[in-house]
Amino acid sequence: MRIKIYNQSDFETKKISRLLKKIFRKIKEKNNMSIVFVSLDKIQELNKTFRQIDKATDVLSFPNDDIEDKTLGDIFISLDKAKEQAESYGHSFEREVGFLAVHGYLHLMGYDHHTKEDEEKMIQMQESILKRAKLERN
Repeated sequence: MRIKIYNQSDFETKKISRLLKKIFRKIKEKNNMSIVFVSLDKIQELNKTFRQIDKATDVLSFPNDDIEDKTLGDIFISLDKAKEQAESYGHSFEREVGFLAVHGYLHLMGYDHHTKEDEEKMIQMQESILKRAKLERN
Protein backbone atom coordinates (compact mmCIF):
# COMPACT_ATOMS: atom_id res chain seq x y z
CA MET A 1 0.00 0.00 0.00
CA ARG A 2 1.21 3.47 -0.81
CA ILE A 3 0.41 6.49 1.26
CA LYS A 4 0.74 10.20 0.59
CA ILE A 5 1.61 12.29 3.60
CA TYR A 6 0.88 16.00 3.92
CA ASN A 7 2.09 18.14 6.80
CA GLN A 8 -0.12 21.07 7.72
CA SER A 9 1.18 21.20 11.29
CA ASP A 10 4.12 22.94 12.96
CA PHE A 11 5.85 19.61 13.61
CA GLU A 12 8.88 18.26 11.73
CA THR A 13 7.50 15.05 10.23
CA LYS A 14 10.28 13.41 8.20
CA LYS A 15 10.96 10.71 10.79
CA ILE A 16 7.30 9.95 11.46
CA SER A 17 6.53 9.94 7.72
CA ARG A 18 9.22 7.29 7.15
CA LEU A 19 7.77 5.22 9.99
CA LEU A 20 4.24 5.37 8.58
CA LYS A 21 5.43 4.41 5.10
CA LYS A 22 7.21 1.43 6.68
CA ILE A 23 4.05 0.37 8.55
CA PHE A 24 1.80 0.55 5.50
CA ARG A 25 4.30 -0.93 3.05
CA LYS A 26 3.72 -4.27 4.79
CA ILE A 27 -0.05 -4.11 4.27
CA LYS A 28 -1.16 -5.90 1.12
CA GLU A 29 -3.78 -3.43 -0.04
CA LYS A 30 -4.16 -2.33 -3.66
CA ASN A 31 -5.64 1.08 -2.91
CA ASN A 32 -3.77 4.11 -1.63
CA MET A 33 -4.64 6.66 1.03
CA SER A 34 -3.57 10.05 2.31
CA ILE A 35 -2.51 11.04 5.80
CA VAL A 36 -2.64 14.72 6.73
CA PHE A 37 -1.02 16.08 9.88
CA VAL A 38 -2.99 19.05 11.18
CA SER A 39 -3.14 21.47 14.12
CA LEU A 40 -5.51 21.16 17.07
CA ASP A 41 -7.60 24.02 15.69
CA LYS A 42 -7.92 22.36 12.28
CA ILE A 43 -8.94 18.95 13.63
CA GLN A 44 -11.46 20.62 15.93
CA GLU A 45 -12.89 22.47 12.92
CA LEU A 46 -13.12 19.21 10.95
CA ASN A 47 -14.72 17.41 13.89
CA LYS A 48 -17.29 20.18 14.28
CA THR A 49 -18.06 20.37 10.57
CA PHE A 50 -18.34 16.65 9.84
CA ARG A 51 -19.33 15.11 13.18
CA GLN A 52 -21.03 18.05 14.90
CA ILE A 53 -18.64 17.66 17.86
CA ASP A 54 -17.01 20.97 18.78
CA LYS A 55 -13.79 19.71 20.33
CA ALA A 56 -10.36 18.61 19.22
CA THR A 57 -9.80 14.91 18.64
CA ASP A 58 -6.77 12.82 17.75
CA VAL A 59 -7.71 11.23 14.42
CA LEU A 60 -10.47 11.49 11.83
CA SER A 61 -10.99 9.21 8.83
CA PHE A 62 -12.89 10.13 5.69
CA PRO A 63 -13.54 7.22 3.33
CA ASN A 64 -13.49 7.96 -0.37
CA ASP A 65 -16.96 7.71 -1.85
CA ASP A 66 -15.87 8.12 -5.49
CA ILE A 67 -16.10 4.61 -6.97
CA GLU A 68 -13.76 5.41 -9.87
CA ASP A 69 -11.04 6.84 -7.63
CA LYS A 70 -8.87 4.02 -6.28
CA THR A 71 -7.93 5.71 -3.00
CA LEU A 72 -9.33 4.49 0.30
CA GLY A 73 -9.69 8.01 1.67
CA ASP A 74 -7.98 10.49 3.95
CA ILE A 75 -6.83 10.32 7.55
CA PHE A 76 -6.29 13.51 9.54
CA ILE A 77 -4.07 13.29 12.62
CA SER A 78 -3.47 15.97 15.23
CA LEU A 79 0.19 15.65 16.18
CA ASP A 80 -0.39 17.94 19.17
CA LYS A 81 -2.99 15.49 20.47
CA ALA A 82 -0.75 12.52 19.63
CA LYS A 83 2.10 14.06 21.64
CA GLU A 84 -0.19 14.75 24.59
CA GLN A 85 -1.61 11.19 24.52
CA ALA A 86 1.83 9.55 24.16
CA GLU A 87 2.96 11.34 27.32
CA SER A 88 -0.26 10.45 29.12
CA TYR A 89 -0.07 6.76 28.13
CA GLY A 90 3.65 6.50 28.80
CA HIS A 91 4.76 5.38 25.35
CA SER A 92 6.60 6.96 22.44
CA PHE A 93 5.26 9.64 20.16
CA GLU A 94 6.04 7.33 17.24
CA ARG A 95 3.94 4.52 18.72
CA GLU A 96 1.02 6.88 19.25
CA VAL A 97 1.11 8.33 15.72
CA GLY A 98 1.49 4.81 14.31
CA PHE A 99 -1.49 3.67 16.35
CA LEU A 100 -3.63 6.61 15.20
CA ALA A 101 -2.72 6.03 11.55
CA VAL A 102 -3.54 2.31 11.77
CA HIS A 103 -6.76 3.07 13.65
CA GLY A 104 -7.74 5.52 10.91
CA TYR A 105 -6.83 3.01 8.20
CA LEU A 106 -9.06 0.34 9.75
CA HIS A 107 -11.95 2.80 9.78
CA LEU A 108 -11.34 3.44 6.07
CA MET A 109 -11.51 -0.33 5.57
CA GLY A 110 -14.96 -0.39 7.19
CA TYR A 111 -14.07 -1.50 10.72
CA ASP A 112 -15.58 0.23 13.70
CA HIS A 113 -15.87 -0.07 17.48
CA HIS A 114 -19.55 0.54 18.19
CA THR A 115 -19.96 -2.83 19.92
CA LYS A 116 -17.64 -4.62 22.33
CA GLU A 117 -17.14 -7.43 19.80
CA ASP A 118 -16.26 -4.98 16.99
CA GLU A 119 -13.94 -3.08 19.31
CA GLU A 120 -12.08 -6.27 20.31
CA LYS A 121 -11.64 -7.25 16.66
CA MET A 122 -10.37 -3.79 15.76
CA ILE A 123 -7.93 -3.72 18.70
CA GLN A 124 -6.60 -7.15 17.72
CA MET A 125 -6.02 -6.01 14.13
CA GLN A 126 -4.38 -2.75 15.26
CA GLU A 127 -2.01 -4.53 17.59
CA SER A 128 -1.13 -7.12 14.93
CA ILE A 129 -0.18 -4.41 12.42
CA LEU A 130 1.76 -2.43 15.03
CA LYS A 131 3.58 -5.54 16.23
CA ARG A 132 4.84 -6.22 12.69
CA ALA A 133 6.18 -2.65 12.68
CA LYS A 134 7.78 -3.24 16.12
CA LEU A 135 5.54 -0.65 17.77
CA GLU A 136 4.02 -2.81 20.50
CA ARG A 137 2.76 -1.30 23.74
CA ASN A 138 5.44 -0.96 26.39
